[in-house]
Amino acid sequence: MRVLWLLPKAAPALLRHIGAYVELLALDLEQSRRDLTVNILAAVVAGVCVFFAVLMGCVVIVALTWDTPYRVPAVAWTGGAFLVAAVLALIYRSKVLKDQPPFLASVKREWQEDVVVLANILAEPEQPGAQP
Repeated sequence: MRVLWLLPKAAPALLRHIGAYVELLALDLEQSRRDLTVNILAAVVAGVCVFFAVLMGCVVIVALTWDTPYRVPAVAWTGGAFLVAAVLALIYRSKVLKDQPPFLASVKREWQEDVVVLANILAEPEQPGAQP
């Protein structure tokens, strides 16, 4: 019964907060979409350029060492260099992912604050003489 008595008191605030959550959600989703678009575009362009640069570098190495006894070690060193570059890229990626805020962080933060406020509203003692 107490909750029914508090409902008219809390309803306007709850509706405003629901609207604010929807707005925060929309802002977070839009920011995530923009970030993802920029990251994908930059990664694709960089990936294509690096692929062709590396391919041409490998062709140069093989062409320079083809008629020498160093052609097999040259290919092996080239493969090792790719392996090192891949490991460094994965380490960098893990550091970047750690620094990014979690998905919908502002909505979660606001919800945690509002849970405390809502608990305080519901914990208020009934006023004497109030209709049940």
